[in-house]
Amino acid sequence: MAAARLNRLFKLKPLSSSPPTTLLHPLIRRGICAAALDSDNDVRFFGGLSHNPTFSIRRDPKERSVQWVFLGCPGVGKGTYASRLSHLLGVPHIATGDLVREELSSSGPLSEQLAGIVNQGKLVSDEIIISLLSKRIENGEAKGESGFILDGFPRTIRQSEILEGVTDIDLVINLKLREDILIEKCLGRRMCSQCGGNFNVASIDIKGENGKPPICMAPLLPPPNCASKLITRADDTEEVVKERLRIYNDMSQPVEEFYRRRGKLLEFNLPGGIPESWPKLLQALNIEEHDDKQSLAA
Repeated sequence: MAAARLNRLFKLKPLSSSPPTTLLHPLIRRGICAAALDSDNDVRFFGGLSHNPTFSIRRDPKERSVQWVFLGCPGVGKGTYASRLSHLLGVPHIATGDLVREELSSSGPLSEQLAGIVNQGKLVSDEIIISLLSKRIENGEAKGESGFILDGFPRTIRQSEILEGVTDIDLVINLKLREDILIEKCLGRRMCSQCGGNFNVASIDIKGENGKPPICMAPLLPPPNCASKLITRADDTEEVVKERLRIYNDMSQPVEEFYRRRGKLLEFNLPGGIPESWPKLLQALNIEEHDDKQSLAA
């Protein structure tokens, strides 16, 4: 099965120039485009669908669920929001970085090869990433999973074309945040050396200027038992973070345009931290959540 799927991944089907009909989760209504455009200019939905929102909504619960992609600069929090949506919609959150780390810690066939690549500071090839991804999707299907939310893939045009050639991505959510805030958030990242928990000590409080709204993002502080065990990633320096953002922007622009032309790109400007951004993101996606207290817990 894995070999057959992998072969399909590299046999691209012809790409249509017109935006396809999008299959969305039943919680999402036909008004997604209008909701996106009316959300205080925080969201922009690209493509002809905004003028003629004729979405095909899943009615039979036995059919597949959403197949979404999260894009965003390092430090923007796409993993956090992707994970929250995966719990809310009942689909797996698949982060390619996690797949690489899991393979490295295993005795799988790629672990030794991956270790050599990572130790040399090289980029993991498309072939390896796609092999890990196809294996993860196959294993999930065998367990009854339907749909997914991808985080960290695709990052290049080639990866986008490969993914488009195998499955129908419904929506690409592109999280946006000012670069100065991204840098501050990246420099504030901390990890507990004992439990591995991730935290952020940066406290963002920027006043609104030139018609732009203020942005406040509270720090994500550790519990008392982790406070004395926090460490900083060696590569979380201002110089490295800026270069990482520059490389990401150069690579992401063609990918964003790829999905923009297909009417699948939803750009969401984060208005603040999780308490401010989470309900607005749900509103833009036209998703209802019944347990508000749980959803806003940091």
